[in-house]
Amino acid sequence: MALSTDDTQYKYVVDVKEGKSIRISEYAKKELRDVGMMDDKGKLKIKGLSSKMLSRMKKEYVECPVLSRDVNFIECYVCSNFVSRITGKVYCKGEPLSPR
Repeated sequence: MALSTDDTQYKYVVDVKEGKSIRISEYAKKELRDVGMMDDKGKLKIKGLSSKMLSRMKKEYVECPVLSRDVNFIECYVCSNFVSRITGKVYCKGEPLSPR
């Protein structure tokens, strides 16, 4: 059952968890570089986010319902299924992803 907020469809609401630092996949790193959010040395540079916030986001993860595994929040943030994050919850479209 898809729910909607402001005409945006989502299928899952996933809690953001803290504690374990999960590596960002090579596929996600490539995507970040392609859109200009990561430099060639691997340093994140997301416009509008402070270095302190990025540091905090690196230590967060979600249990991805689409990939059926834990993923770093940054990887979730750049996913095509990401709708929004509100008060520690991620809204996800839940559509199938291309093989990674």
